[in-house]
Amino acid sequence: MKEIFKRTSIRKYSGKPVEKEKTEQLLRAAMAAPSARNKKPWHFIVIRERDMLEKIAAFHPYASMLTGADCAILICGDYRLEDQLGYLAINGAAATENMLLEAVSLGLGACWLGIYPRQERMKAISEVTGLPDYIVPITLVSVGYPAEEKVQEERFDEDRIRYDRW
Repeated sequence: MKEIFKRTSIRKYSGKPVEKEKTEQLLRAAMAAPSARNKKPWHFIVIRERDMLEKIAAFHPYASMLTGADCAILICGDYRLEDQLGYLAINGAAATENMLLEAVSLGLGACWLGIYPRQERMKAISEVTGLPDYIVPITLVSVGYPAEEKVQEERFDEDRIRYDRW
């Protein structure tokens, strides 16, 4: 539970490179997520090329932190493995959350950047990364060693809970 309650969106990075082993551990955590009907229809692109990170930061209105991140990981869904867009999106979200929690456990900072369902973002990142037509970009996670510390605010809200009926 500590990673759940410690996780925050980190947008400032130290510049220290993230080790390949830690990047692989993030991907292992993502692939350990549940998926609808256990289809595991995801693919991941680890983006380290500085010019690609800068191109993404230029078109995505909330991605300026990519210019200081060591890398970003694009979480995608594959229509050949799952033909329901809704399932692709929730499967990608589950993989993303696992990745964000593992980043905390590894001492890394990360931030979830929405791609789907924003058509302009989906089109632009597909072009930058050369995605085939059957691959849907879902989310992007910036990754690096944190250069800021944040404390997660209390998010529990009893007013949002119902039992048995509305």
